[in-house]
Amino acid sequence: MEDQRGRLRELPSVDEVLSRPAVRALEIRVGRAAVKAAVRQAIAAARERILSGAGNGPGELVPDQDVLTRAEREAAPRLRRVINATGVVLHTNLGRAPLHPDAIARVAEVASGYSNLEIDLDTGRRGHRSAAVEPLLCELFGAEAAHAVNNCAGATLLALAALGSGGAAVVSRGELVEIGGGFRVPEILAQSGCRLVEVGTTNRTRLSDYAAALARQRGVPLLHDLGSGALELPEGLSETTASRSLADGADLVLVSGDKLLGGPQAGILLGRRDLVDACRKHPLARALRADRMLIAALEATLKLYRAGRAAELPVNEALGVSADQLSQRATRLALDLTERGIACAVVESEGRVGGGSMPLARLPGFGVAVERGADLLEELRRGEPPVIGLLRDDRVVLDVRCTADVGDLAAAVARACARASEQPLARGTLGLHSGGVEAPDGTEV
Repeated sequence: MEDQRGRLRELPSVDEVLSRPAVRALEIRVGRAAVKAAVRQAIAAARERILSGAGNGPGELVPDQDVLTRAEREAAPRLRRVINATGVVLHTNLGRAPLHPDAIARVAEVASGYSNLEIDLDTGRRGHRSAAVEPLLCELFGAEAAHAVNNCAGATLLALAALGSGGAAVVSRGELVEIGGGFRVPEILAQSGCRLVEVGTTNRTRLSDYAAALARQRGVPLLHDLGSGALELPEGLSETTASRSLADGADLVLVSGDKLLGGPQAGILLGRRDLVDACRKHPLARALRADRMLIAALEATLKLYRAGRAAELPVNEALGVSADQLSQRATRLALDLTERGIACAVVESEGRVGGGSMPLARLPGFGVAVERGADLLEELRRGEPPVIGLLRDDRVVLDVRCTADVGDLAAAVARACARASEQPLARGTLGLHSGGVEAPDGTEV
């Protein structure tokens, strides 16, 4: 105990560590605030090691290298690019749809300066934010009018508030689900001011349950919160489309910009002009409005569909890749890792569409199983770039469906294996459920 107290008294102060030449030099690169935070973290970690009995051996209590590592991590962006090795294409926790290079370029162009976001260049008068995408949306989906907001839940809330506030919203019990982050659909709908009327059962609702066939005769608009914005799907996959819903009689259809459309997160309202205009003019529309970067990315994505280039979208590439291609990709990854001295094997894997889209669809594919467990899974997340994989039978499985660049993945795995080998018992058993972010079926956990 006395030895432990002595070691605690030996801990340097924050100012002492900051005065070290190597630490002072670090301030020039990452800034004093990040370095100071790192020093405090390093001292706190040293204190914990001493109290646990692990820091009573010889050596410097707060090494410069520990401070440097922590400072670089502190200065690094919080939102970072990661490698998706889960096999879940529209991974909600990983940002869903990666953007096409054309969309990225348009975002950079528009964000770097001013734009005609709300001005009509022909008349010089104020316009509306959806003007850049409405003609494309109407053409591609067969809608009379269209409007874009920041996400699909917002589109649903806006439609109910604009068209049904103070009245009743008839909803099938099968639609009353909980979505990501613990948000429940009934609670979201209640915020619109509508009174919720539940009909049908959780597994079956008939037209007669809520008299949808009489909606027009009664003057009640029929809203379809479809979610999926699919326009074209790879062979073997099928999903109800907004075009089909509109053709079947829906008055207003609400879809996402990233769910199967392959664009940015957005809520898209499609349907009758009077209903879309009512939504656009509602006060809530301002709170939910899309920004210039969303509009730029959405317009570029829609133009790819119009030009017949939808297959180039990263989401469609990941969904449409063949089993043979995935097998070859997994083999290349396994060979690369084997050459680096990492024990691994090619295994069959089963991906998901993700994001709540096509929950019953299975995507047979391949991956590589690495003979390490939770310690490697954690080190993969800590790397640069971070890798999000799966843990199965105490082995890390890297599904290659969403990772066309296996060289980048192999290098990241090699670095993580090296770190895990240096500290095999340092961090317990974190991340025992598919990387700690989303279950293999694409639902959030």
